Amino acid sequence: MADLESLLELASVLEQQNDFQEVLRLVTQKAASLMDAETALIMMINPSTRETVKTVYKEEKGAVDRRYRFAHTYFSGWVIDNRQAFISGNVREDSRFNRDVLKDLPLKSVMCAPLTAEGMITGSLLLLNRSNGGVFTKEDFDFLKHFAAVVSPFLRNIEKIQQYFAPAIPETTLLRKYGAHGLIGRGKAFVELLAAVEAAARCDVRVLLEGQSGTGKELIAKAIHRCSSRMQKKFVAVDCGAIPANLIESELFGHVRGAFTGAAAPRTGLFAEADGGTLFMDEITNLPLELQSKVLRVLQEGEIRPLGGNETRRVDVRIIAASSMPLRRALSAGQFREDLYFRLYVYPIPVPPLAERREDIPLLANHFLAHFAGMQSKNIDAFHEELMEFIKCREWRGNVRELENFVERLVTLAPGGSRILERAVLPEEFRGEFEKSKISGRKGMFHRPLKNLMSDYEKQVIGKVLEECGGNMSRAARALKISEHTMRYKIIKLKIDRSG
Repeated sequence: MADLESLLELASVLEQQNDFQEVLRLVTQKAASLMDAETALIMMINPSTRETVKTVYKEEKGAVDRRYRFAHTYFSGWVIDNRQAFISGNVREDSRFNRDVLKDLPLKSVMCAPLTAEGMITGSLLLLNRSNGGVFTKEDFDFLKHFAAVVSPFLRNIEKIQQYFAPAIPETTLLRKYGAHGLIGRGKAFVELLAAVEAAARCDVRVLLEGQSGTGKELIAKAIHRCSSRMQKKFVAVDCGAIPANLIESELFGHVRGAFTGAAAPRTGLFAEADGGTLFMDEITNLPLELQSKVLRVLQEGEIRPLGGNETRRVDVRIIAASSMPLRRALSAGQFREDLYFRLYVYPIPVPPLAERREDIPLLANHFLAHFAGMQSKNIDAFHEELMEFIKCREWRGNVRELENFVERLVTLAPGGSRILERAVLPEEFRGEFEKSKISGRKGMFHRPLKNLMSDYEKQVIGKVLEECGGNMSRAARALKISEHTMRYKIIKLKIDRSG
């Protein structure tokens, strides 16, 4: 039943989307989650030319093995040629496929179904390997065929809309729009995040934000609310891990007078307070299991009952849930109800850590500098270059929140007349790390252009060989297997000392 409800919710979400890339992301993420696959892949086929027009790779545990690209083409070809889906418990031993071709692929259990629209195959949906190490079952295979039948028309229709009627919102417009809501960045991972946020804001469904602590999930939730049809209503936030277990029920649902010792007056809960608007439930995996069942009832029935009360009240609340632990992991550990998981996992958005947004660090640091300098009435407008290099290279395990707190502290410690934040304002506990980063040669190494890094390496190698050859350019050229003309050109271009 939960799987059927998840399919219906997915169809409702897809119906509201006009961003082809976002539809593909949602479909692959849902497929992998609902069928517990390590990897889900979609290949879209141009029905006129039969060429691939869009392929999306999605995996729970990191980057997809490059060899899966070949596997997808191979299995999709089989599905298209045979015009049918297939399932295999051990694909490398399956007589339907060439064992020599598949022998080196890290594959075992595989199933693949065609995506069809208007009688034509428009692509394929491939699932590889069960996350739990088992094999896909007949029930999984039947569900895959139902899943493919539900999503196929949306993929076909959305592709037409994307191409002819509703082009994606321009990147600069996204950055400007969400920059006004405090979402700062410009890197590829950040732009992809904003595209998902924009798509989520357009449809009135539950959203799940998964990402490390400090990545700005509440800020994202606020942006979704403020750009949605509920923007005129309240945005209410609650940290499910910050409220004692014996108080969380009253906090969410309210209570009547006399419901418990100390309840001298009735209280309106957060669900009622957010009626018509959005309730952001941060760290939702911290909800006690018995309370999860009551939250599930609200999502199913749209009704709440205050603690100690006999009457129910209808509420219309959009839930945006967030967790620093993947909900699937909490589910596997028995810490989260499966039925509530499926209710919340309607519009999942992964939030990247700052380690995957390194190009955004200077932009964020300068944004925080301007903000805190203004708050403290100081005229600081820049970082010293050594300090900025340290900020760019440092590992921010607390993500954006840690960077923000760090910059605020620097501004606080800076003398009143400062215009530039110097290394001297570094707190004592950071100075050793700062000096170590300089000594180790890490300064800026992750942020310099590749061609500069390659030139430095080339200069180092040629200089070393010239030194070993006593400065003899001909001998050095022979040792490096390049011509003397090339050696002379590189010595001049790279300004290499050939004194030996």
